[in-house]
Amino acid sequence: MLNRFSLATLGLIFSLAASQAAQPVVIAHRGASGYLPEHTLEAKALAHAMGADFLEQDLVLTKDDVPIVMHDIQLETISDVATKFPDRKRADGHYYALDFSLAEIKLLQAHERVNLKTGQAVYPGRFPLGKSSFQIPTLEEELQLIAGLNKSRGRNVGIYPEMKQPAWHRKQGHDLSKIVLPILRRYGYATKKDECWVQCFEWDEVKRIRAELGWEGRLLLLLGPTSRNPDGSDSSRWFTAEGLREAAKYADGVGPALNSIVSGKSKADRQVTDFVKNAHAAGLAVHPYTLRADDLPKIVDSMDDALSLLFTEAKIDGLFSDFPDLAVQWRDKNASR
Repeated sequence: MLNRFSLATLGLIFSLAASQAAQPVVIAHRGASGYLPEHTLEAKALAHAMGADFLEQDLVLTKDDVPIVMHDIQLETISDVATKFPDRKRADGHYYALDFSLAEIKLLQAHERVNLKTGQAVYPGRFPLGKSSFQIPTLEEELQLIAGLNKSRGRNVGIYPEMKQPAWHRKQGHDLSKIVLPILRRYGYATKKDECWVQCFEWDEVKRIRAELGWEGRLLLLLGPTSRNPDGSDSSRWFTAEGLREAAKYADGVGPALNSIVSGKSKADRQVTDFVKNAHAAGLAVHPYTLRADDLPKIVDSMDDALSLLFTEAKIDGLFSDFPDLAVQWRDKNASR
């Protein structure tokens, strides 16, 4: 008779085999942000129509503790806040979402991300600045949209919320994770069977979400593109086999930058690293970020080349992309190969 350890080991093996045999998922990075302004409801609706498996939500809080969907804790790069509220910037020159009520946020027009030094769009080939009308949505507005599209289109597209700088929020007197998780549960995202991944760059917050706040759904530890995370914390330990085993005590997956998966200075010397192999050995899914058709890594010569390298050679489990249609088309065309 198998002892308890053997049964647990077999369960892990079968779980890993099933997850690695499954078709990799395509995560719409900030929606279909290659075509419409990032994190707008319009970008999410387009990504849904394009066949994305998950839609990402970066989350920050307003002054009245409403989670809104935007990538940064500051507003000026994706909205007209400096025009509408010129006197509301902090001493550091930034306009923080946390200093505005939801009613004030709703007065803003969202637009393509701009380079504040030049005033030009970061990606000039994308949706033109100053055209049409877009807003910054709340988390609940987006969840309602996705639920409606899932019903009307007969799909079950998942969500992929990120807690943006939760430690910073707490220092400001606001608890982002504690506010967001009950909303997710109320909308039916509560267990690992539900189509939801919660992600965060901060290891202490990942542990807190799992242990203190009791999150039972899927959880992903994001890793910075270098040995430092965006908040300045050290992320080098997570790129070792031992570190990944430690991450697996709380997380179900890891989200590194693309250069952690494939390295090199050109196509001629590119190679797949051991990261995915080590993460899979620890029982972790690997969902790297971010593949952009208009900003490809130097080690690939086309979007198809990049997708083949990542899906076929590196064997990742999922991918964040601003162009979810291209990733879905390639994956579905090559799924049987």
